[in-house]
Amino acid sequence: MDSVAVPRHYFLPAAGGPRHRRLRHRRHLPIASSLSSSSAAVESKEGLAALHPLPTADGRLRLSPDSLQYEPGYLGGISGSTLPPDPSSSDAMSYLTDILSSRVYDVAIESPLQLAAKLSERLGVGLWLKREDLQPVFSFKLRGAYNMMAKLSREQLERGVICSSAGNHAQGVALAAQRLDCNAVIAMPVTTPEIKWKSVERLGATVVRIGDSYDEAQSYAKKRAKADGLTFIPPFDHPDVISGQGTVGMEIVRQFNGPLHAIFVPVGGGGLIAGIAAYVKRVRPEVKIIGVEPSDANAMALSLYHGQRVMLEQVGGFADGVAVKEVGEENFRLCRELVDGVVLVSRDAICASIKDMFEEKRSILEPAGALSLAGAEAYCKYYGIKGENVVAITSGANMNFDRLRLVTELADVGRKREAVLATFLPEERGSFKQFCELVGPINITEFKYRYNSRNEALVLYRHCWCPYKCRSQ
Repeated sequence: MDSVAVPRHYFLPAAGGPRHRRLRHRRHLPIASSLSSSSAAVESKEGLAALHPLPTADGRLRLSPDSLQYEPGYLGGISGSTLPPDPSSSDAMSYLTDILSSRVYDVAIESPLQLAAKLSERLGVGLWLKREDLQPVFSFKLRGAYNMMAKLSREQLERGVICSSAGNHAQGVALAAQRLDCNAVIAMPVTTPEIKWKSVERLGATVVRIGDSYDEAQSYAKKRAKADGLTFIPPFDHPDVISGQGTVGMEIVRQFNGPLHAIFVPVGGGGLIAGIAAYVKRVRPEVKIIGVEPSDANAMALSLYHGQRVMLEQVGGFADGVAVKEVGEENFRLCRELVDGVVLVSRDAICASIKDMFEEKRSILEPAGALSLAGAEAYCKYYGIKGENVVAITSGANMNFDRLRLVTELADVGRKREAVLATFLPEERGSFKQFCELVGPINITEFKYRYNSRNEALVLYRHCWCPYKCRSQ
């Protein structure tokens, strides 16, 4: 009997990172003492494997997001290097005063804190949503932008302001400039979704689309600020911006009077989580402040773990609102002292949370806006949290319509209801029949054949664990 080549099967893991590695938990259980803050290392099942990071020109670490990965829901990013040598609370009153006296309500609303009834029932906790997606520009970013710009002198406002942004910060600056009657120039990467840069133009700002990345747009904005005498409005790394974002934490404390286990905050550059931590940890120190990052954009987790700001070699762009290679200096200083840890989530989990939010409130969040919701659910499942109250900040709803198809495809994968599998089939007679015999009686909802080479083809198929959904199709 002639021999037949056997098909090769692969399970495609959740997008966003390699297999997970678990790290020891909390500050009082430091990672092995042989790890210094100048080496990137992760803990494997049997030991520690150094990954030899590359330093940047100014001596900071340059790391891959893969150098620090752990299970979804695990509260990581904390090591013996996290806390500063001499933690100081000397500026505590300064941030409290600035947050309490902030003028953000000239443009922002006090966003509602709403119970997610369906999700709460499913998880066995009280899951509350801080609806920053309901702000006038559908994001929290206008708080920090306006708080800083409102403190500029009349002379500075007459000269104008400039910022670099991939979308939400740009809309915040544009609205603030409109209210303060000053000119605003916004540098945006050419990859910015049309919905975002057109929204900025409608608010009266001048949009300059330049560069393929945020870094290139920022470089242009800073050079033009110096050349034209404009005031640069940073997206996160400034005390006034941090204080403006901190008003979100002030509102949560005012709106929720009962016991509160944790507040989950999406993290990009760190402005929102630094501001919330600066207020909440001084007023209600028992409440955990937990950051949430995509597993392929984990700049804050890596920075906290190594006790210094690091630069990511590359960053995943799916959650573009938090796709930041390096966190802010002041933001990191506050976070390493006040934040309890960072949860990492996959792209699939983010998509599942976008679907959850739609089913809960009939609202569509952008990927970064659903980040904290995905982190809260993963954390509660991982630690078996029951009967507690947690808050997730739904930070934005500037979703690019073209992305909705990808979100719907990945949502069930994120909920472990579906899996995408791949098989390489030999290009010969009988191989498809053998494939059917090997796969057996499983529910396949989608099947794609791709010619790969003269010798074999790639078959992608979606396996569903939900009999009801399969019957409905």
